[in-house]
This record gives sequence, structure tokens and C-alpha cells, in this order.
Amino acid sequence: MSTAADRWREGLARWAIPESILAAAPESPWHYPVDLFVSRAEAAASNLTVSNERALEALPDRGTVLDVACGAGAASVPLAKRARRLVGVDSSMEMLASFVGQAEGHGVEFEVIDGTWPEAAARTPVADVAVCHHVAYNMPDLRTFSVRLTDHARARVVVEMTARHPLSNLNPLWLHFHGLVRPEGPTAGDAEEVFLEAGLDVQREDWTSPRPGGFKTRADLVASVRRDLCLSADRDPEVDVALGDQVVEHDGRWGLPDRDVVTFWWSGSAA
Repeated sequence: MSTAADRWREGLARWAIPESILAAAPESPWHYPVDLFVSRAEAAASNLTVSNERALEALPDRGTVLDVACGAGAASVPLAKRARRLVGVDSSMEMLASFVGQAEGHGVEFEVIDGTWPEAAARTPVADVAVCHHVAYNMPDLRTFSVRLTDHARARVVVEMTARHPLSNLNPLWLHFHGLVRPEGPTAGDAEEVFLEAGLDVQREDWTSPRPGGFKTRADLVASVRRDLCLSADRDPEVDVALGDQVVEHDGRWGLPDRDVVTFWWSGSAA
């Protein structure tokens, strides 16, 4: 009988882009502009979310925060008002540099670790609270990923993810441009089963709120979606038309419609 962890891994594997499409892609579909993450970190600092609140209520005054796959720090920078030190782990040196800039701008101590999780766990200090936002759908071994988060947090782990796969909103465009039917799962509910199977005392809250930040222009957003779809730059006008009124402007930044989000949290096990 398959486990929840097995089903999660198998579900993510179905999202693999067919080799014929990937080989013909003029640009990598896996690269996202650093400016997008910086805009999210800057906006997040003044707009506390459910995930931020769950982290803050467990974070002691002058405590430490571990931000896994930190990007520019959108998950941890909002906690800087109470934290003494932020530790960011990311595999992109550009993202880590942006994380440093955000931490310095908020007057908080910081440490950066270049690497992926859980590979970098052995080189990462324990913190009071560990946060990880919008990364779970990139983690085939979600059980090990969550267990290593747990043993690096004294008080609490907070994981934020979309209710459905973050790329599922592009499924109609994959069908339109490539004739490819994309998966519908796994979902946050499937992730919850993995966490429970790992013995974690998971709590959950579902919510919807505008994701902070975004692209500077509609054209930048269209170009990003076009790269996601493995298309060439000359297809931007077609992608723009296909997106239609899905594109929204919020606080001077451009993005796709808000999606349902889930915040999971559970107790850490570190001494």
C-alpha cells in the first residue's frame, strides 16, 4: 500500500514538462526575476498575514527565525520587529543577496546559507521558529523536508502554500499552446496527510488574501508566463491575449488572480 509521502512524490512527478517541450524552450522555465521576490518581501513587511501571525505568536522577544528557501525574505522579514536574528537558506546567491539587503534595511542580524533543504540542514543552526513559504510543491520528499524543519525549530514550524499547485492556474494555457493536459494534484490536503503521517501535530488555517508584490509591468508578467510555458519571446502578444482579464493590478504591481492559501503550523522538536 502506498504511503501519503509516496502519493505526494508521484503526484509531483506528473508535473514534469515533457522533454520534447523542454528541449525546445528558448529560456529556462525555472528562473524567476529577483525583483519579483524583492517586491514581495518589501510589501510583506507592512502587511501581516495569517502565516506571519502564527509565527509571531510563537516567537520569543529577540528570538531567532530560520527561513528556508528564503528568496528575498518575504516569510521572515515581517518578523524582524521581534526577532534578533534571521537565518536565510537558499540555493540562489542572487536571492541571498536580496535577503541580506532586506535584513540590513530592517536593522536585524542575519546569516545566509547557500544550499537546498534538507541538504543544508547539517550546516544550519537551530532557531526558535522556522518558516517556509511557497516551497512545498517543489519538494518530492516532503516528509524528510518537514521533519528536518521540525528538528531545526525550538518552538514552531510555519509552512505556507497554495491550496492547489501554484502552476495549476496555467493549465488552460498549456492546453491552448501545447495541447497538453496538466495535472490537478497534489493539493495542500495531500501535503497535510504527509505531515500527519510524519507524526507532526499539524494545525491548519485556510485563507485568501492578495499576495504582496508582483511584476513592475503587465509586459513583465506576460513574459514570465511565456517562459513558464516554454515559448519564445515573439509569442508574448498571444500569451497576453490568452491571459485576458486574468491579469490584475494591485498597489502598482501586476500579477494573476489571488488564490486560496493554506497555513500549516506545528511544534518544533529542537532543544
